[in-house]
Amino acid sequence: MATMIVPNSIAFQLSANSLFFLFLIIFCSSCKTTYAFQGTKSKSFHHILHLNSLLQSAACNSSTQGLQHQKSSLQVVHKHGPCSPLHLDRAKTPPTHAETFFQDEGRVRYIQSRLANKSGSKADVKVTDVANLPAWDGRVVGSGNYIVTVGIGTPKKQLSLIFDTGSDITWTQCEPCLGYCYQQRDAKFDPSVSSTYSNVSCNSVQCSSLLSATGYLPLCSLSTCVYGTQYGDSSFSTGFFAKERLTLTPFDVFDNFLFGCGQNNQGLFGGAAGLLGLGRDQLSLPSQTARKYNTIFSYCLPSSSSSIGFLTLGKCKSVGGKRLSISASVFTTAGAIIDSGTVITRLPPDAYAALRSEFRQRMRRYRMGMPSICRKQRYQ
Repeated sequence: MATMIVPNSIAFQLSANSLFFLFLIIFCSSCKTTYAFQGTKSKSFHHILHLNSLLQSAACNSSTQGLQHQKSSLQVVHKHGPCSPLHLDRAKTPPTHAETFFQDEGRVRYIQSRLANKSGSKADVKVTDVANLPAWDGRVVGSGNYIVTVGIGTPKKQLSLIFDTGSDITWTQCEPCLGYCYQQRDAKFDPSVSSTYSNVSCNSVQCSSLLSATGYLPLCSLSTCVYGTQYGDSSFSTGFFAKERLTLTPFDVFDNFLFGCGQNNQGLFGGAAGLLGLGRDQLSLPSQTARKYNTIFSYCLPSSSSSIGFLTLGKCKSVGGKRLSISASVFTTAGAIIDSGTVITRLPPDAYAALRSEFRQRMRRYRMGMPSICRKQRYQ
């Protein structure tokens, strides 16, 4: 039996007379019909199964409950399904389908790495150090920016952080909030219940590095390093500088990650728990994870609050996976600033022309629209 999953249905082919068969699957643009299978010298039959029927139902199926009375049978249930004991715990929200796919991808990479280690050579299995984090429109937490969810501490505390390419230090609001903490969606991080939390001392090299990351000299409170950072809109965060375990995915975990445990935080952060710094300083997330991701990251911003984008660490592509023929000298004079907080992308003429040409080539099947100024002139 061979299986191919398509957007709204799954098609199966069973061949009785031949070990070799050819698949030809054509997807219609509306995804309402699936055409499948050209067999070779064999009799085939087709069965179309709607994908919705594979999703978990709201109620536990009673047809399998009788298995628990058989001596040699163990009941197997989906851990997030209605038959699972976890389903009764309303405090634990089951992962979305998108989150499940990201976790599944991480597990595949883990298995591949195990195979590569056993073979003694990475030539057998290609392993790429890459982490994919779902990115959400910040409006889901009352913020005008974009957020990702990461885990901090042991046990892991899931927190929604604004990811910002224009700053370096990562911080989150922490109990007991000695100064002021704004209202956030997630429960605030409590370092007292984490077994991997530790403060950074005032006389350490890490404390001194705050000057280049934030532009402010660090302070000291009872031998504990104190950070302070302020943003262009006058928002700010101050608190204890610390080390903690950072979990990006179940298979991407970093110990002794340097971050700010915010005790006085005010500004336009909405309901986000803090900020994830993606700048170039040594304290930024890409720099602290450089040994695994080589300071490479890319992101795709969601188009609305009901859609999902991604933040990818360790893998970078251009337009449709194609590297554009742009000379390195185009950016060497003044460089380039990648800012997730700026709306309009501005490029040098040579780089813009190459990007525009490739984008138009990829979108050639669609009719080009007119700039708004042209539409106004046309209809006047």
